[in-house]
Amino acid sequence: MAKTDENKNYKVIAENRRARFDYAIEDDLECGIILEGSEVKSLREGGANIAESYAAVDEHELWLINSYVAPYAQAKTFGHEEKRRRKLLVSKREMARLWNDTQRKGMTLVPLVLYFNHRGIAKLKIGIAKGKKNHDKRETEAKRDWSRQKQRLLKEHR
Repeated sequence: MAKTDENKNYKVIAENRRARFDYAIEDDLECGIILEGSEVKSLREGGANIAESYAAVDEHELWLINSYVAPYAQAKTFGHEEKRRRKLLVSKREMARLWNDTQRKGMTLVPLVLYFNHRGIAKLKIGIAKGKKNHDKRETEAKRDWSRQKQRLLKEHR
């Protein structure tokens, strides 16, 4: 079976590109997300934003807060609320670990990527992160600039 046939359903819907700049991602976790029908249709069209959202453990449940899913035009009466809290699905062991990291260690749960997996099911990748200070951000930017400059130099000398 060809590789394109294997991943034909895989599609990135929304990506939080700023998260890796603002946070030091120590670990990541894939979790399911509970959606309404019109939300799934809207996600298939690519109408989502997770840039300003975050995840939080509340009453032994994991929630995605402040994420935006665009309204679906054909769902007139049975539409969805655009910025509602959405429940995330993780195992009890993972939930305990997330609670421990956020409450005791002071970490933050940052959504990294919202996507459809190879089976066509909506998934969210969450990063367990610690906020970066300004000097850490400058250091990251300097490393990135140097790697770009190094690539240019290598390309010119070939």
